[in-house]
Amino acid sequence: MRIIVLIFTFLIGLNSFAQNKQVLYDFAGLPQTLLLNPGLETDYKFHIGLPLLSGFSSEIKSTGFSLSEIFSVNNNTINDKISAVLNKIDANDYLKVNTQIEVFSAGFRFDKKTYVSFGFYQELDAIGYAPVDALTLINEGNTSYLNKSFSISEMIFKLDVLGVIHVGISRKVSDKLTLGGRFKVYSSVLNLETTNNSGTFTTRLGNNNMYTHYLDNVNLNVRTSIENSLLGGNLGAGIDLGFTYHVTPQLQFSGSLIDFGFVQHTKNIKNNLIEGSFTFEGIEFEFDSNRNYWGELDAALKEQLPIVNNEDSYTSWRPAKLNVAIKHSFGEKR
Repeated sequence: MRIIVLIFTFLIGLNSFAQNKQVLYDFAGLPQTLLLNPGLETDYKFHIGLPLLSGFSSEIKSTGFSLSEIFSVNNNTINDKISAVLNKIDANDYLKVNTQIEVFSAGFRFDKKTYVSFGFYQELDAIGYAPVDALTLINEGNTSYLNKSFSISEMIFKLDVLGVIHVGISRKVSDKLTLGGRFKVYSSVLNLETTNNSGTFTTRLGNNNMYTHYLDNVNLNVRTSIENSLLGGNLGAGIDLGFTYHVTPQLQFSGSLIDFGFVQHTKNIKNNLIEGSFTFEGIEFEFDSNRNYWGELDAALKEQLPIVNNEDSYTSWRPAKLNVAIKHSFGEKR
């Protein structure tokens, strides 16, 4: 749990944009664009990519705020700036990181209408949604939020590092329409995810102490899978689908669905599940007592909110991406 908080705290502070793979979309002269739409038109006879050099893309993106809102020089304190950002963002804001390195790629023309491409690349995909309630609680405490239920369901994070072997085909079925598809085999190196969490944290005025804290109906699941070798056991499959359609000789419409697939994790798995409820009214200290207060609290917490560890296999879904474009070409075709 501490690892997830540290990773998310680091990542949520970033807000930058880099040249990403979508810039290549519909550049028919570049074979790498087939990884964005296997149904794009091609006119070359063959291609061979230079290992580790012909394809590299990276993207870091956040929504809801920018770093300048926190670190800009003005009369507001850093606490006021953080509070303003927390009031601005919501649970739908996210941070996304994607990096893809093409290790090998090649392709050849099978006939006048059909082009076949294949290769292998490595990819890092990470996305984390803003846990607004948790950040507010950490930043401002609970004194000003009596009777407010802070949600645990906003804890959503997913990290994937994997290798992808792929083969695709693009075929011109008519003068207007080109269709394409790509089959992929995923080999997961690292998966870390926590999704579908539930539960609340609430502070109310207490009877035996000033405050009583309630953790209600907590269900927090963190799943991890690490595999050191390619094709070592945590494997999956997916497909890309795409098309290009000429409405007129100068007006073109295209679209694609990328990475519709899954990975089945069966090796080197460690899952952590916290489930239950817990009520805490503070510690009533007794003078001249040898009681282990913190030990008693820890035992009660573990009894009512036990951490269950297991190595059960699980399935993770790839982050599918949808691309759509419309293009109008001016002047005469050359």
